[in-house]
Amino acid sequence: MSTLATHVWRPSSARSITLDAFVPVTRGAVAVAPSPLAWPAKDPSDVLDYQFNISPAVTGNDGDAIATLDVAILPNAPGDLVLNSATADGLSAVFWFAGGQTGVAYTVTITVGTTNGRHLQRGVILPVLSLSSPTVPTTALETDTGLMLVDQNGNPVLIS
Repeated sequence: MSTLATHVWRPSSARSITLDAFVPVTRGAVAVAPSPLAWPAKDPSDVLDYQFNISPAVTGNDGDAIATLDVAILPNAPGDLVLNSATADGLSAVFWFAGGQTGVAYTVTITVGTTNGRHLQRGVILPVLSLSSPTVPTTALETDTGLMLVDQNGNPVLIS
């Protein structure tokens, strides 16, 4: 007798970032701000899952987990990036984003509350580019020779 298989959904690791580490600073040293957090670019027609892991913030507190999520997206006008849903599983939050204007780098501000009472807030950059018909955004930075500058993920560096 055949039985229907159930499927377990897992977020894509291609669009996963981990919270910047909480590294102690030695006495007398100056703390340096970490690089901005950024997800890989999406096309305006994509509806994709993006993961945010907060495990470095709760290291040594095995029972802690995400209890609440608050998400704000800027800019926020008609036709801009939209949050379709947000879920949490342990120390990872998964967001489904849709839409967005080509050439705009959105700032997604995530506020997390944990079961043990911790609260943290981080901004993550999510650029929207026309990936189905690639063109260089008018706000992309270029070198003197006309080459587009890109970040570590291959996304164009945009002028704010």
